[in-house]
Amino acid sequence: MQIPRSFVLASLVPLLLAGAATAATPDAATPAEPDGTPETWNLHAQATYIRQLKSALNSPYAGANSLLPGREGSYSFTSTIFMGLRLAPGTEVYFNPEFVQGVPLSRLTGLGGLTNSELQKTAGADLIGYRARLFVRQTWGLGGGSDAVESSANQLGGNYDKRRVTLTVGNLAVSDLFDGSRYAHDGRTQFMNWSLLTHGAYDFAADSRGYSWGGALEYRNGDDWSLRAGRFAMPIESNGLKLDHHLMSRHGDQVEFEHRHTIDGRDGTVRLLGFRNVARMGGFQDALDYAAQNGTAPEVAPVRKRRTKVGAGINVEQEVADGLGVFARLAANDGRSETYAFAEIDRSFSTGAVLTGERWGRAGDAIGAAYAQNQLSPSHRNFLAAGGYGFFVGDGRLTYKPESIAEFYYRAGFRGPLRLQSALTLGFQFIRNPGYNADRGPVRTVSARLHTEF
Repeated sequence: MQIPRSFVLASLVPLLLAGAATAATPDAATPAEPDGTPETWNLHAQATYIRQLKSALNSPYAGANSLLPGREGSYSFTSTIFMGLRLAPGTEVYFNPEFVQGVPLSRLTGLGGLTNSELQKTAGADLIGYRARLFVRQTWGLGGGSDAVESSANQLGGNYDKRRVTLTVGNLAVSDLFDGSRYAHDGRTQFMNWSLLTHGAYDFAADSRGYSWGGALEYRNGDDWSLRAGRFAMPIESNGLKLDHHLMSRHGDQVEFEHRHTIDGRDGTVRLLGFRNVARMGGFQDALDYAAQNGTAPEVAPVRKRRTKVGAGINVEQEVADGLGVFARLAANDGRSETYAFAEIDRSFSTGAVLTGERWGRAGDAIGAAYAQNQLSPSHRNFLAAGGYGFFVGDGRLTYKPESIAEFYYRAGFRGPLRLQSALTLGFQFIRNPGYNADRGPVRTVSARLHTEF
């Protein structure tokens, strides 16, 4: 596949902005000084290009939402500008324009755990731009010592009280604030599969690009623990672009407790998450009952009404040796109603490890290996087996087995001029029972990812 001209042009964004930031007032866009002088503003950018190839797979039958049986190629491109400004002590505003382009595998269908998390944001083969984030962060310090925070994307450098309350309000991604991970959270630099981006069963509020409007309040109790809660807008339609701003009657709520600890001097974190979505959704059992009464294939559209979906998950990560960290996630939602804003997964488990390259003299390199298993609720299975179609999966019939995914990558990092950092990542994914169907697959993908940031 020829690399699009728009990708070449938009890839220059980080380079141009790096030059602009360097030419600006020297101290304006650099990390805070050791004396704690807060950063007044900053400017960062990223560009990521991912190319994937999928093998042919065994396919005795297929439906409208099946992974296509033949070999396929896919690509995605995203470029984001991160701008931050300190309006007053404790008050910051952030704005992120984003540019996207891409062609997915099999029309972005056929899998619970889709293979490229960046394709959630893309809309087609033409480059488009939009506002990804526009939000305000207000921090109230409560003492307890000082944290030195480095300048980064959507984070102004400076010193903050270890005990603090932070309110974030505006347009952003729920995953910016909830279910973080040092090892499996960013498809631009870490694992690419959707099942490893966050809890697969976490149907968090988002439009079809992964963003929403709302707010979250967090209390951080020093180095030990944090508690955060937030409410965000759900899409008007399942995985749609337009959001429903009636936050009192339809919304996505989440609350998360995070405990930070050390074991033999090595850092670790445990996060407990609960979420509750209220939206106009179709129920799987209602769809089956409606189909039986009318002699048709089951559909969720005729039985949509205001429903509630609840779920919970646990996320554990731990450094176990110099440069070696491990992680595990386990989550489930009630599985009674359609997938509304994320992946078509009702139960999820993932685990893996990441080893950084200090051991062989390349600090910017990393090796990652992970395994994920995705499952469906009984009513969701019956819905697909009877010929129903979800938003992402549906082979017309189903011999159910959990979908299992193994992903491996090697990332080689490079430093460039003007504060540029780049990485070339080679990856491989092996998926059994794609779309939860034991009659189809397995499938293999190989990928190359080029990421640049400053």
